Amino acid sequence: MSSKNRGDDPEDLAMLLKEDPFSCVDRDLGRLNWVFVLSSFITMLACLFFVAGWRVLGTLSEVCCKRKPAPAKPVPLLNQPPKAGSSSGKVPSSPTTSQKTSPSTAPTGKNAPQVELGWVSEAKDWAGQLISGQTSTGRVLVLLVFVLSIVSLIIYFIDATTSIDVESCRPWVESTTLQVDLACNIFFMVYFCIRFIAASDKLWFLLEMYSLVDYATIPPSFLSIYLNRGWIGFRFTRALRLMTVPDILTYLSILRTSSSIRLAQLVSTFISGWLTAAGCIHLLENTGDFFFSYSNAQHLTYWQCVYFLIVTMSTVGYGDIFCKTVLGKIFNSLFILCGLAMFASFVPEIFELIGTRPKYMGEHNREHGKRHIVVCGHITFESVSHFLKDFLHEDREDVDVEVVFLHRKPPDLELEGLFKRHFTTVEFLQGSVMNTNDLMRAKTDLADGVLVIANKYCADPDAEDAANIMRVISIKNFCDEIRVIIQLMQYHNKAYLLNIPSWNWKRGDDVICVAELKLGFIAQSCLAPGFSTLMANLFAMRSYKSSAELSEWQNDYLRGTGMEMYTENLSNSFVGMTFPEAAEICYIKLKLLLLAIGVKSDDGQETTIAINPGTHIIIKQATQGFFVAQSADEAKRAWFYCKHCHEDIRDESLIKKCKCKNLALFKKSVKAVQILQRATSRSRLDSEVDGPFSMTEETGTLLVSDPATSRASSPAITGNNKTSFPDRNHQPALMNTVAMLKEKQKAEVKRRQSAYTPVETPGSQTGSMLARSMSMRHPQRRAHFAPMKKGSLSTPSYDSREYAGSPEHERYSIHEEADFEQIRYDSTGMFHWCPARQIEDVVMDRHQAAMNVLHGHVVVCLFADPESPLVGLRNLVMPLRASNFHYHELKHVVIVGNVEYVRREWRSLQNLPKITVINGSPLSRADLRAVNVNLCDMCCILSAKIPNNEDTSLADKEAILASLNIKAMKFEETIGILTNNRMLATDNSEYGGDGRLVTLQRKGSVFGSNVPMITELVNDSNVQFLDQDDDDDPDTELYMTQPFACGTAFAVSVLDSMMSTTYFNQNALTLIRTMITGGATPELELILAEGAGLIGGYSTPQMLSNRDRCQVNQVPINVGPLAKHAQSTYGELFVEAIRQYGMLCIGVYRLRDLNATGSTQSPKRYVITNPADDLKLYSSDKIFVLQQFDPGLEYTPGDEEKYPLIRPVGTDHDLPAAALKPPLTPQPGQRDPNSHVLLCSSVTDGPYSYIG
Repeated sequence: MSSKNRGDDPEDLAMLLKEDPFSCVDRDLGRLNWVFVLSSFITMLACLFFVAGWRVLGTLSEVCCKRKPAPAKPVPLLNQPPKAGSSSGKVPSSPTTSQKTSPSTAPTGKNAPQVELGWVSEAKDWAGQLISGQTSTGRVLVLLVFVLSIVSLIIYFIDATTSIDVESCRPWVESTTLQVDLACNIFFMVYFCIRFIAASDKLWFLLEMYSLVDYATIPPSFLSIYLNRGWIGFRFTRALRLMTVPDILTYLSILRTSSSIRLAQLVSTFISGWLTAAGCIHLLENTGDFFFSYSNAQHLTYWQCVYFLIVTMSTVGYGDIFCKTVLGKIFNSLFILCGLAMFASFVPEIFELIGTRPKYMGEHNREHGKRHIVVCGHITFESVSHFLKDFLHEDREDVDVEVVFLHRKPPDLELEGLFKRHFTTVEFLQGSVMNTNDLMRAKTDLADGVLVIANKYCADPDAEDAANIMRVISIKNFCDEIRVIIQLMQYHNKAYLLNIPSWNWKRGDDVICVAELKLGFIAQSCLAPGFSTLMANLFAMRSYKSSAELSEWQNDYLRGTGMEMYTENLSNSFVGMTFPEAAEICYIKLKLLLLAIGVKSDDGQETTIAINPGTHIIIKQATQGFFVAQSADEAKRAWFYCKHCHEDIRDESLIKKCKCKNLALFKKSVKAVQILQRATSRSRLDSEVDGPFSMTEETGTLLVSDPATSRASSPAITGNNKTSFPDRNHQPALMNTVAMLKEKQKAEVKRRQSAYTPVETPGSQTGSMLARSMSMRHPQRRAHFAPMKKGSLSTPSYDSREYAGSPEHERYSIHEEADFEQIRYDSTGMFHWCPARQIEDVVMDRHQAAMNVLHGHVVVCLFADPESPLVGLRNLVMPLRASNFHYHELKHVVIVGNVEYVRREWRSLQNLPKITVINGSPLSRADLRAVNVNLCDMCCILSAKIPNNEDTSLADKEAILASLNIKAMKFEETIGILTNNRMLATDNSEYGGDGRLVTLQRKGSVFGSNVPMITELVNDSNVQFLDQDDDDDPDTELYMTQPFACGTAFAVSVLDSMMSTTYFNQNALTLIRTMITGGATPELELILAEGAGLIGGYSTPQMLSNRDRCQVNQVPINVGPLAKHAQSTYGELFVEAIRQYGMLCIGVYRLRDLNATGSTQSPKRYVITNPADDLKLYSSDKIFVLQQFDPGLEYTPGDEEKYPLIRPVGTDHDLPAAALKPPLTPQPGQRDPNSHVLLCSSVTDGPYSYIG
């Protein structure tokens, strides 16, 4: 039945229009709706013609340029203006910017053009960030566009409901709705320009749906002012903006699951299509057909049209409302087809799959002058989200690099939503790196690098590594010059990368070995508990904001998590300083922690990283520093620092790039340093002929050389023991400088020769006593408190006093043939070495282990089946066997686990000393008591079992059970240290022992919860089960949980940040590996790649000099020279430690419950990375330090007077002379005749393996 409402008939509609005072029907000009429509079409065509014409002109110019001969000098097309904070071109830009924003200035592919990033690209990047949800500004802008679109749509609803005609002649100044709509359209026009600037393909952008919406709504709004009338027109198309609701919710991270994203897409598409079609029906029916002179129009409100369409889509069709115009009927017929498809749930899915091509089969459109990287391998939502979170972190300044993900399978909706949140910098391509065509689609040959991500939770690590190595082979085969960074699970698989001919670490190729870094972090935690957390927080990009809701210890810890490692060149104001002086200035004035510097070789071709090198390294011009700071902007202070301009500045935030023009002082100092360097290089040969002792000009280290070798290597030496230089007569001033330097060096040599006598100086004796007074908790490691003198040379690491008291045949002599007893280190001099042993020689049962007093050792609880994948125990033991520790300082490693599994690992452990294997179970309390887990310095809980693919939360069940088992144990209280530096000695014969004296150095833990422990986890969420007394939420990130903050838990997920860290700064990975592996070098990797394991080497002076490197230590401040700082500030401690002892403080290990007393105080400690200088210290604090190598006095049986702490009670005489004879290896259960102390493992390590 037809409707009977007024206005349905043409006569009634004509009467209503006559009654309307603002009707345009009877006006002179009549209806002008065609003018509004024409304005929209003209605007669209004008934009299209402009873009098309610009492209035609560009094509013609390229054709003309190709015909012209090439110019003599290339002229850049775009002039790049200086960025904010940069100089006018006289001072070089920041090295941090050059490294992070441009690891390689030009693409690394073959014949890649040199391009400059001009203002056009910068404007495009700026516009892209504004319209995306990546930044806070972008999220606000996108949200504002959506809100204003809804406002404009509501205005349309009001006008369409209240107006009788679609065209109104109400004056513009009197129409509030038209004024508000104009304001909205002005904003939409600005937003259209921003989108136009950010668009990659301008022509395609002009044909997008939202561009068509702008054509239909913006020009009529401005035309209304000129015509002084309004037209409802196509303003209903603003309803199409409702389709962006899923994208906006994705930008705001409200929608995260695939089901919610799909639901939002269906609802928004249905509603927007419904409302838009209703607006079209409303316009056509209320206007009428133009070819019938608008005589067949009918009056329908907008909501009647909405009702009509929902009835039509549902195929009900009551017939109370229907279309009368021809155009309305045509549109309704077409809409029914689409409406039925939208109404059915499955039809849209089928329509999308059939009617559209594959979404991710395109190719990467490389923009002019913009760099990109290709990421492949294990691409999942978890791996990609972790990578992008660190790669695109705000602390990395402007990351002008696009990320192209290449993977065989299309992304799921969850991953697709992640890509949409970063669509301005992220692109996904479906394909495989094993296919050359897919590599071409990703423009791999022009990429800045390729990153290969590994699956850290795979069941077969070797198979995962093999697949990733094959990807590298395919990539290198496609483009051998491309930079590749790969993640590998197993350390032994790194050798296969060396078989790739084009693999070159000097070009930037690098490998991140998960097992090496993971076990290296755990190993360093054995030396300094909590160090794994400290280092993990340094290379992970996080932001810190203090919160009043958090406790004091959480704020202190979270401030440290915001610290990252950055590289920056030191300014000219640091030239000529020693490292301790520069580190002090950086910390006090710039609030930066300087960890290391890059030291260039003599030829300047290679750069080595010197970590806290001491006073013998002088900073030169353009020296690269490694800093710990909150952001890259803070690290730039080291580059901006000017002593002339910033000397009196107390606020470090005011240290900016100065406008100082007084460069004469800098030039003068630099020139003097250059003359000194040339003079020193001239005098090298002269210093070599002065005897078997010489000093290197670079490090100032005293070296011992063979006279015959020196003469053979100096062919230019004359008979007068003087070196002849061809140009000596031409540089008299320089030769005077050389002569002066030679005299100073000779005087220094004479002074240093006296130090090579076995007699100990009073100063060194005092330093040794101070060191032993510090070894309360860690008796085998000494804090080196030898006072430093400014400008003094470092004591050589191969001091002959180290061998004082040793048998004569054990002393090194290049004139005598050496045997295995003389080989103490590997061929690189970086690790302790011993002859290979059979695993049967180191295996003990529970009874044999109980007969030995294991103390100050490292217990490794290893869960593994005989066929479990290898974890690489060598990576755990090698850092504990670094040569910068003395032999008696090495901690004994006791492995508790399946001996058949350890047998498979033994080939890589057989040349490392002080290792014992207990064939037992880490869950057995009897085995744990037998190895004295309560007296260990650290208990490491590892698992080599294959993770459960069905339920990942069960992957850590063994490790969690072992941790809780140890914490539930109780032990008998062990007597601690006595006074007067005397140890208590007890006879263990009455307890079934062999009657030897047992010395105890540390008070053992009574409760298992106090045992130092670190647990490796596979699943981050399982960290909540380690501590039953914490209040961590299950959804809390790993780095914010209490076990991780205390350094008692470690997971491989913390290594996800290493990929982006290595890409932006290759030297950062080298620094981290150097600190945690104990000194692994490329030369050592080449040796291990041969498969023969560690090879022993003779103790030549050159090899022994490799021992002189810094080491990680943890120093308590309640005893020793630093005890006076127990109630002072961290800044005061930092300054004295670096000045007096050369120790670089990097963090604090503090008790969590400082205010608690008695039984309520928890023994748990947490890590504070690089604290503020005003942090108050407590007597219970422990300090993380990087200390210099102390050549010290290697323990020998004849050194009783030098080591009173190891003398048993009642023994006032020296050991018998038989102790100086070659040692005999006792058998299990036998007493060592050469020692009065109980051996830790006499079977494996000889009679001097354990002291105290």
